[in-house]
Amino acid sequence: MNNMTIMKKTILVAGATGSLGEKICRELISRGAEVKALVRTESDAEKVNALENLGVNVIQVDFNASSMLESACSGVSCVVSALAGLHNVIVETQAKLLEAAVKAGVPRFIPSDFCTDYTQLPEGCNRNFDLRKTFAALIDSRPIQATSVFNGAFAYVLQYDIPLMNTKNRTIAYYEGKSGWEIDFTTLDDTAAFTAAAALDDAAPRYLRIAGFRISPEDLVPLTESVFGTPFELQNQGSMEGFMDTITKIRKQHPEGEHQLYPAWQQMQYLYSMFAAHHHTLDNGRYSDLTWTTAEEALTRK
Repeated sequence: MNNMTIMKKTILVAGATGSLGEKICRELISRGAEVKALVRTESDAEKVNALENLGVNVIQVDFNASSMLESACSGVSCVVSALAGLHNVIVETQAKLLEAAVKAGVPRFIPSDFCTDYTQLPEGCNRNFDLRKTFAALIDSRPIQATSVFNGAFAYVLQYDIPLMNTKNRTIAYYEGKSGWEIDFTTLDDTAAFTAAAALDDAAPRYLRIAGFRISPEDLVPLTESVFGTPFELQNQGSMEGFMDTITKIRKQHPEGEHQLYPAWQQMQYLYSMFAAHHHTLDNGRYSDLTWTTAEEALTRK
């Protein structure tokens, strides 16, 4: 991409006070874009100041005020949503932002997907993905060009002692027939850099799929030896069908989780999704100036 062609583009970022949103703003500015950020009036003042110090034009809005949203969308070439939440945010708030963008004549919209390619998964596999599917159907019905960025899982989860790679127990989990299954991971930084480039790319398609690295449970064994000095033990967790049955049972036992972003059963659904869908093609090379964090770099990064 020639930066001269994007100097005058204005990108509107929603969810800019979050980690991913802030990084997207930073990357857009480094590419010469004008950046507006929508923040709620109750947003953390320190985070708002940090955005302003980057050179972002911060606009405090009430997401229920359609006129405020439409005004903020004026002159924007692409809306990028990095909002996080449940139905009230991923479907309802994004829908309000979408309608404002359409009314203001914004040509493009990047929704807050940033996950595994949910188009490969049936309804019910992952509650948070189902919310994104609902919004995807809505945006595809409106006169605006949508681009979803599928980055697999964020690489930082490997440092959280999830069952896939548990540094406390020194174990690596897999499911029957899936020990060689490659899982897609991308760091927040790399996802933000790619998303910024996509926001400035008028020819970006409906779906873009990236992975900073792809690694299987079998691959994690020598990697853990390299990083931690001893190879972790592979552990068969049984069948995928059995895993889904367990998730379904736990979800029914904990209805309060329906109102939580990451209840235990939702975290299990994310792990299931890692082993149920992965990219068949990658768009990493679409923007030649990007570099990608390796698995070893991601594991050793603090």
